[in-house]
Amino acid sequence: MSPSPQAPDRNLAMELVRVTEAAALAAGRWVGRGEKKKGDGAAVDAMRELLSTVSMRGVVVIGEGEKDEAPMLYNGEEVGDGDGPECDVAVDPIDGTTLMAEGRPNSIAVIAVSERGTMYDPSAVFYMDKIAVGPEAKGAINIEESVEWNINSVAKAKGIDIADLTVVVLDRPRHAGLISEIRQAGAKIRLISDGDVAGAIAAADNYSTVDMLMGVGGTPEGIITAVAMKCMGGEIQGKLWPRDDAERQKAIDAGHDLDRILTNDVLVAGENSFFCATGVTNGDMLRGVTYRPNGATTRSLVMRSKSGTIRRIEAVHQITKLREYARLDV
Repeated sequence: MSPSPQAPDRNLAMELVRVTEAAALAAGRWVGRGEKKKGDGAAVDAMRELLSTVSMRGVVVIGEGEKDEAPMLYNGEEVGDGDGPECDVAVDPIDGTTLMAEGRPNSIAVIAVSERGTMYDPSAVFYMDKIAVGPEAKGAINIEESVEWNINSVAKAKGIDIADLTVVVLDRPRHAGLISEIRQAGAKIRLISDGDVAGAIAAADNYSTVDMLMGVGGTPEGIITAVAMKCMGGEIQGKLWPRDDAERQKAIDAGHDLDRILTNDVLVAGENSFFCATGVTNGDMLRGVTYRPNGATTRSLVMRSKSGTIRRIEAVHQITKLREYARLDV
């Protein structure tokens, strides 16, 4: 007889941070070495190994999956030790694999968890149009309105001049029109090459110089971001963005309304979610892994939506003990 469902009431994030720490430590050895796949593979292996020790009955809803042709942490894989609460799990062992491989800022290891059945299933639509802001501008965005309208609305909500407002955008050819519209509206732009989870979190961080995120990025990253926004009191809105007619038809066949606005509560319906990120390379949100003789230091962001608690954790790891305890090749 299977155990009855149990809500994740305790702070799972304090266990999950060990998972992102392990992924960051494993990937940290590949920073700047130009080996994107090897660094990501090391992070996947480490994350999967530590996930097996977490007291939960998790199912990967957002994983490495079809987009990355991954054999592990794929959508539908069961994770955890088979005990504890039933959970949906979203993983991104390395958000910013290119950043990691090239030694650039803002590469992080990320995991998000919520109650079972609460995470949105995009059905292999890999990209979505997004807009994200922090608590001060919650309720002031509308993805169906123009870029100028949203910039004016956010600037008003935050009590700042439009000329002082900064929008973070992925540096992609598809965003040429968006970039032009933002500049015409009078706002500043911060272009990032990868890592829009970190970009969205920066928009929700009172200590950041970024005010909002706009543009098309990964759907999995959008769902992970929604968990972070719930924890931080911010807001994300999105719309699925099929890349071609075949993907559009696939989305329609799966029952998706491509005009539907995907809000925080659609992307993650639960009220008890957990978010953990550990820095791989130095960035605005977190410093990366630093190595010393027989040791390493990690810095992590740990959040829970139910309590609204946000923790920043710096941990010192003895590599020899970590290898013995967690069987990690770090």
